[in-house]
Amino acid sequence: MRVYQWEEMSDEQREVVSVAKEQVQRSYCPYSHFHVGAAALLANGEVVRGCNQENAAYPSGLCAERSALFAAGAQYPEQPVTKLAIACYTGGHFTDVPGAPCGACRQVMLETEHRYGGKMEILLYGEKETYVFESAADLLPLIFVKENLKG
Repeated sequence: MRVYQWEEMSDEQREVVSVAKEQVQRSYCPYSHFHVGAAALLANGEVVRGCNQENAAYPSGLCAERSALFAAGAQYPEQPVTKLAIACYTGGHFTDVPGAPCGACRQVMLETEHRYGGKMEILLYGEKETYVFESAADLLPLIFVKENLKG
């Protein structure tokens, strides 16, 4: 993991994080009031957006990370995701330190990397610092992939 201040990030990193920050305004979170935005940068330069969507039946909601990655897979099935940025907003401001993806989102990130055969940079935004991971595998070191399903 690398820790960056805003001005230390590349223009491309800041651009995808900015989209994730914008997405928090589109989240639907009347129960937790914890807004999460995500942005997936694809190899072709497209940016696919996602945000958390809650439901009164809690398991029926969806995290921002998965909404962005599933939308990218549905809309651009041949395009690898090169970067995934995530931003969290609560209490009227972005969190000072980055929020961490849940286990289900980490598994989907890992599957996305394996689907396209390459690494996906993960950017977790916080007002004071941004954590940058070279790969989803850095967030989930003991991986479970399709090869594990073979008997």
